[in-house]
Amino acid sequence: MRILIVGSGAREHALAWQLSRFGHQLHAAPGNPGIERVARCHDARLDDVAGLVALARALAVDLVVVGPEAPLALGVVDALDAAGIAAFGPTRTAARLESSKVFAKEFMARHGIPSAPFRVAGSVEDALAAAHAFGWPCVLKADGLAAGKGVVVARGEFEARAFAGACLRERRFGDAGARLVVEEFLPGEEASLFFLSDGERVARFEPARDYKRLLDGDLGPNTGGMGALAPAPLDAGLCARIEAEVARPTIAGMAQEGAPFRGLLYVGLMLGPAGARVLEYNVRFGDPETQVLMPLVAGDLGEHFAECARGALRSPLEFTDGFSAGVVLATPGYPEAPRAGGVLAGLERWPSPEEEDANATWCFHAGTRRDDDRLVASGGRVLTIVARRPTLGEARRAAYEGLRSIALVGGQARGDIAALAQGAVGG
Repeated sequence: MRILIVGSGAREHALAWQLSRFGHQLHAAPGNPGIERVARCHDARLDDVAGLVALARALAVDLVVVGPEAPLALGVVDALDAAGIAAFGPTRTAARLESSKVFAKEFMARHGIPSAPFRVAGSVEDALAAAHAFGWPCVLKADGLAAGKGVVVARGEFEARAFAGACLRERRFGDAGARLVVEEFLPGEEASLFFLSDGERVARFEPARDYKRLLDGDLGPNTGGMGALAPAPLDAGLCARIEAEVARPTIAGMAQEGAPFRGLLYVGLMLGPAGARVLEYNVRFGDPETQVLMPLVAGDLGEHFAECARGALRSPLEFTDGFSAGVVLATPGYPEAPRAGGVLAGLERWPSPEEEDANATWCFHAGTRRDDDRLVASGGRVLTIVARRPTLGEARRAAYEGLRSIALVGGQARGDIAALAQGAVGG
């Protein structure tokens, strides 16, 4: 197929790499220097829906695969559908599962999907009243998309008041922070499960775990993700129950409400004393989980994506044996004030995509750009180094060995990715 991938991160690079293995003709908008090794990149803005549709039409693509959440929330799939172009991703209405925390929580309540008790607050006073009712710690979330910065776990009134004020009075996130969801804090261990859906059926990926905090030991500020591993230690019975009690009711509920969900449903979970509870939905592949999942996928995802777009998911997902671990390299100052412009040394010696595949170690680009004959960091998370090996320990060691071959002055990376994995959860 001729496929256009929308996005420019390591997630999109991993998807492009996986699709390239099966001979698809790939384009990317806008892509990055890593993606251009396996696809033709085109200048594009992710918020330019009309421009993305025009590009897809000009390229005469068979399928558009949308990576980030922002164009989905803007309705790019609706516009592609109207133009007669098949797209993998949910419509704007279905994307509310991610673009509105209030919608998602109220949807879960309507359909009996297990999650934390919550209240919706439109003022600082309402938010504090809800926080006091749930006790400390509690969780406050901006309603809309906030680039991963719209959530705080408040340990006391000072933190809750500061976050609520920043959202509701200072309008730090604009309209996205005009309402807050205040939730009871759920203890336990986090996990992620991804599901393909055609609006009726689902197919489950291997479970993954990401590491959100900046520093070793899960300390420091939240980030977009500093690393991941797959498969995560969730037993098969628990995964099957999550599919039956969360994923399938979600897809059925969206269809019942007139917004069939076609695309990738990401279920973020807390596994605690009360069982599995949904922390959040995303409506696209997660990052950095995608980077560690793609090397485990044995078949052609392009066919699965096309089946979802047609509403006819038939092929089962198949996976290789082994484990993969991924470590993110970030710029100095990330996440609060990432400093771009640093030169990346060592990438010029990194193997070709074919050699990467043979060695089962990959370098997926995110925040990189070309500056003459050099590659420089363009801000935030820069690269994800991923290795697949027979054991998780071997995968972890190989990923860090790959990371040590790359230098970025002031760059940040956690040293404990995949070292904290425990035994299988569930039963």
